[in-house]
Amino acid sequence: LGYLKNALQPALKSVGVNHFMLFEELGNADPKKIWVLISYPNSGIYLKAQNLSGNEAFQKAAEAYNNLPATKPIFNRYTSSLLLAFDGMPQMLVPQSDSALFELRTYEGYNEDAVRRKIKMFNVEEFPLFNEVGLHPVFFGDVIAGPYRPALTYLLHFKNMAERDANWKKFIAHPDWNAMKVKEEYLNTLSNIRKVFLKPI
Repeated sequence: LGYLKNALQPALKSVGVNHFMLFEELGNADPKKIWVLISYPNSGIYLKAQNLSGNEAFQKAAEAYNNLPATKPIFNRYTSSLLLAFDGMPQMLVPQSDSALFELRTYEGYNEDAVRRKIKMFNVEEFPLFNEVGLHPVFFGDVIAGPYRPALTYLLHFKNMAERDANWKKFIAHPDWNAMKVKEEYLNTLSNIRKVFLKPI
């Protein structure tokens, strides 16, 4: 965590990264995982952030991390995903300060067209309903690199699990949702849903 907070985060902010957030999974995950959310305003900033070798402040702050011996690794592997923001939500939204629960959801489609149709459903119809029932979004993204493709991923925030459960219940019972989910153009868009509950660190 020291490397992420004190070395990587300020270095990425210095090259133009918008947001940098750290999470851990709710409960006793095994193995333990740390999730890092990084928001890039454009592809140029993303590419610039991939090479920090010339950043002297970063190199100094990362010395302890880089000098760890092979016999004492602090992680096994890490996996990265690159997401392209939806047209209907082109920028990440800052969560409320009292948000203690985050829900990361990945929707897999049986092919690319299924995911495109689900993205259209969000852009055209679902976003207003999410806001109405209190499914507070942080971001929505089309997975353009990473596991589980073709897929989309989004992150919601809540005060606690009780608020999360109550607001999802409102969504599922809402007449607008029950009308849109049976439209022919939105049928068979999901083949699997993955969800992970996170808390900020």
